[in-house]
Amino acid sequence: MGRFNTSLDRGFILIGFSDWPQLELIFFISILIFYSLTLFGNTTIIVLSRLDPRLHTPMYFFLSHLSFLDLCYTTSTVPQLLVNIEGHDHTITYGGCVVQLFSVLALGSTESLLLVVMAFDRYAAVCCPLHYTTIMYPKLCHTLAIISWMGGLMNSLTQTGLMMAMPLCGYQMNHFFCEMPVFLKLACEDTGGTEAKMFVARVVIVAIPAALILGSYANIARAVMKVKSVAAHRKAFGTCGSHLLVVSLFYGSAIYTYLQPKGSYSESKGKFVALFYTVITPMLNPLIYTLRNKDVKGALWKVLGRGTNTR
Repeated sequence: MGRFNTSLDRGFILIGFSDWPQLELIFFISILIFYSLTLFGNTTIIVLSRLDPRLHTPMYFFLSHLSFLDLCYTTSTVPQLLVNIEGHDHTITYGGCVVQLFSVLALGSTESLLLVVMAFDRYAAVCCPLHYTTIMYPKLCHTLAIISWMGGLMNSLTQTGLMMAMPLCGYQMNHFFCEMPVFLKLACEDTGGTEAKMFVARVVIVAIPAALILGSYANIARAVMKVKSVAAHRKAFGTCGSHLLVVSLFYGSAIYTYLQPKGSYSESKGKFVALFYTVITPMLNPLIYTLRNKDVKGALWKVLGRGTNTR
């Protein structure tokens, strides 16, 4: 096959889940339900964080950013997936594919950095409770959020730019959206130097943040172990447990997808892993943060009660 770059108007064909036509209806209904729950759950967190004064704290400030990220992240892939499953046209333009690749990388990278910031917030809350409000003052919270967004955008610009410079052969992607490992499979020349640069960028945005989070939780665990109170242990677990679970879900799938060598990446497995972190995880995050959280549940009942009383 010739270089695809010479005919950019042709676009790509996203194979998606057409290999399993008998399951497409099940996929469509399930994904539509999960996507609806994702929209509802994350929007609820954002609205509650704005309306209830009890949630005007650094933890919920960052949580509202995480919810907004999840909304954007899942919306960048799922609507097109639903259209592709239901319809017969599985094509996407070259420009649309690049925009989708850039969006997914930017939002995923931003979430990776934001989870580090949230781990630092939890470290300050558990290890320095008396100075927490002094450490996590509003200006610092806004600065950390901006740094997360800017870092995600810069990483996405770097990797997308390197990807666009690579010669591509073929136009069929065995995936349901334009993702970096699938793009790399279409490279038709020896691009070892470019791939090495991209791999370093992925290590910086995935592996290093994961290591920083593990380090912060090791310090939290060490501080908690020095306290003999069972109640203090439960409070620390309640404070950090939700975030640690979200971290495990996010980085587990990210490491599998983005830190594998190109030759060992399985497109079939990759599709289902991608389905997990584009559909399931954004839906679970609001549930994880609210099921054991009295403040969020209290804010929800307060808003519902206010709505009932105004009728």
